[in-house]
This record gives sequence, structure tokens and C-alpha cells, in this order.
Amino acid sequence: MARHRQKYQKMQYRRYTRSRAGNFFFFFILILGGLFMVLPLFYCVVTSLKPLDELLIFPPRFTVNRPTLENYRVLGALLSNLEVPLSRYVFNSLFITVASTFLSILASSMAAFVFSKSKIKGRKVLFGIVQAMLLYNAVTLAVPQYLIFCKMHIIDSYLAYILPAIPSSVGCFLMKQFIDSNIPDTLLEAARIDGAGIFRMYRSIIMPLIKPAWMTVLLFGFQAMWSAVPSGTVVSEELKTLPYVMSSVSAGGIARTGSAMAITVLLMIPPILVFIITQSNVLETMSSSGIKE
Repeated sequence: MARHRQKYQKMQYRRYTRSRAGNFFFFFILILGGLFMVLPLFYCVVTSLKPLDELLIFPPRFTVNRPTLENYRVLGALLSNLEVPLSRYVFNSLFITVASTFLSILASSMAAFVFSKSKIKGRKVLFGIVQAMLLYNAVTLAVPQYLIFCKMHIIDSYLAYILPAIPSSVGCFLMKQFIDSNIPDTLLEAARIDGAGIFRMYRSIIMPLIKPAWMTVLLFGFQAMWSAVPSGTVVSEELKTLPYVMSSVSAGGIARTGSAMAITVLLMIPPILVFIITQSNVLETMSSSGIKE
């Protein structure tokens, strides 16, 4: 009887585990997908190291025979002729990215808390509107936003960058779903019995427990705003960002392809650093539930 039980348990164990061939195929697909996603980054770095004669080769190659840093050295001369100092573009990008990302996380988390745990009438209808907003992209909303900004008199200001990024439908949706599945109502009821108010529960319970969600929003928001360019609402040179400088360098033709790629590589460093810094925090927080049973 014990032998049959052990045989049945062994068969049941094998039923829910992959074979070696399955594991190999699974990891092969993952590695292949990872290499495919890294390929544009690799090509950008390689192109930034190519001399001019290798840039003119067609079809383009993913290798460089004579790597050089000349494309990085000439950036100083190319950017020295700008009407506004480069430091101004750097400040604009940093200020817009940090301010909009912080305000977006704050607004999205507050809205998600209300949609998930409040008893306000019509919250399901309002959340349905938020979900419907996921269907629209920035191009679709460009004309209505421009008309609204004209009425608000914020054309050609930092608010033209920051305000559209604050009401993030993606951030609100992610945080609301995370709150629904990870924060029980009993936890908030216990905090309410202990005398905690709405803002105390939001600050001390909601935000620490939904850290994976707002860290994800942080990554998305930083990446989107760091690459933001003026879309007709900003015309002053003093308010433009670093991607605008990259586009002006790229306008020089194929002779400046290497320099344009060099600027692209430099612009990719901050988002990559943000991803590396936040990745461990996301994994650490995802591995802990925050509620002891």
C-alpha cells in the first residue's frame, strides 16, 4: 500500500513539472526574446563608435572594424553653437521628468485608493472612464490639449509638459488592480478602529504596500518624460529639452549619424540607471506580502 502511494505521489509530482526538454525550450525562448530586445541598444552603441567611412556602408552592419570615440569628442563643438547653453536643456529635462513623475504617482495612487476602497457612488462609472482613456494615445489628444492649453494660457511654459503627464490612466489602472488584489478591507478596518484617518492610511498603509505598482509607474513615467519633445505647445528655446538637441544634431544628415547615435547613447544612461536602481526594490517588495498570517 505504501509502495502504491509513493508511486502515485511520484507520478503526480512529474505531472506538474516540466521535462528537461521543456525547460531548455522555455529558457531558449526567453533568451532569444531578451537578445531581440537588446539588439537596438547594441546597434546604437556600435554605430556611435563607427568612423564616417563605415557609416556609409550599405546595408548597415552590426559590427565595427575600427572603433573610435570621435563621435563623442565632436559633441562639444556641435553643441557649443547652440543659442541656449546645454546646461539649460539638461535642467529642463531633469525638472520636467522629476516633477511630472512624482505628481503622476501621487495622483494615480490617490485615485486608485478611492476607486478601490471608497464607497462613493458612481466610482465604477468613473473608473470605466479611466479604462476607456487607455484606448487613446498622445497623438489623438494633441489637438484637444492644445485648445485647452490656449484657454488656460499655459502655452510655452513648463506646465505644458507637466500637466498632461499627471492624470495617468495606466498608472491609476495598475495601482487600482494592485490594491484590489493585495490589500484586504480588514486591514483598513483595523487601522480605522485604531484611529487612523484617510490620509494616515494612505501614507502609512497604502503607499508602502503598493510599492511594486508605483515603482512600475515610476519606470514608465521617467522613460516617457525623459524622451519628451515639444509638440507645438512649447516654442521658446529656453524651455526645450535634451531630445530636441538630439533631433537638431540628427538634422545634419548622414555625416552626423555617429554623433546622433552618441547623443542617443548618453540619453539612454539615466533611464537604464533608474531601471537598475528600482529593479531590486520591485523584486524585493513583490516577494513579501506585507501581511502576516
